[in-house]
This record gives sequence, structure tokens and C-alpha cells, in this order.
Amino acid sequence: MASGVEELLDMLFDMVDEAKNVPLSSDKCMIERDRALDLIDDIRAQFPVELTEAKKVMATRADMLSSAKREAEAIRKTAEDKARQMVSEDVITLQAKQRANEMMQQAEERSRELKRSANEYCEDALRRTEEAVAEAYDEIKKSRARFRAAAGAAAAGAASSSRPVYDAAAEVD
Repeated sequence: MASGVEELLDMLFDMVDEAKNVPLSSDKCMIERDRALDLIDDIRAQFPVELTEAKKVMATRADMLSSAKREAEAIRKTAEDKARQMVSEDVITLQAKQRANEMMQQAEERSRELKRSANEYCEDALRRTEEAVAEAYDEIKKSRARFRAAAGAAAAGAASSSRPVYDAAAEVD
């Protein structure tokens, strides 16, 4: 069957779009209830998949942040080690401290950049996921409303075409 929420929604839309009109109505149609409900069930089943993908994005973000922190810590340790090795002379010591500070600043800047990139990526991915889920949910609500309207019209049409029922209370008055 269909693989994603969007494809399932397209199928549901096509079903409603291609449905035959209800007699004497241009804005109401008849669809196969079981088929429409099956599609809606499939859409509901896909939501956990979409949410799992969003969780994977969040996990990737966390991995990127921890990797950036490890990289920054490794750079800091390397800078400290190099600085300790150069302690033998005052001039060399001063140069080592300056270089270590430069490396720390570079590491912190790199860490901030990686964090910013990860945040932007996650924000974008979550925004797109949220939009897709919202669109799918809105489409389900619209389809459900159209289905209820069609079902209500069909029930009203069936009730108006039935034979009159004898009412004994009406004749007593």
C-alpha cells in the first residue's frame, strides 16, 4: 500500500475528488465508507513513523552537540599539553599560553558554530515535520467533515423518501 502520510492523504483526496455526486447536490458526494476509513486508519498508523523520524533528528542533534563538546575538550587538552611542554623558558611559556588561548577560542567558536548548525537543522526538520503533521491532521478533519455531511445527507434523503407513518395521537385531537 502507500508508504507515507502525504501519499495516503493524496489517495483519500482522490477518492473524495473522484466520488460521484449525490443526486440533486453538486457539493456532496458518495464514497466507500470502508475504504475511506481504511485510509484514515493507515494515516493514523503512519503518525508514529513521522514522530520516530523527528526523534531521530533530535538524537542526531544531541550526538552532534556531544561530539562538538568532545572535540572542544580534546582541543583544550591538546593546547594545555603543548603549553606544559613549553614551560622551560619564560618567552616560550608566554607564547604557549597565547597559543593555548587562541586554540581555546577557536575550539569554543567551533563548538558554538556546531551547536548553532545543529539547532538550525533540528529546528528546520521539526518545523517541516510539524507542518506535515498539521496538514495531514487538517486534511483528516476536512475529510471527516465531508464524510459526515455526506452521510447526514444520505440519511436525510432516505428518511424523506419513506412512507408516511400512521399517528394515532394526531387523530384524537
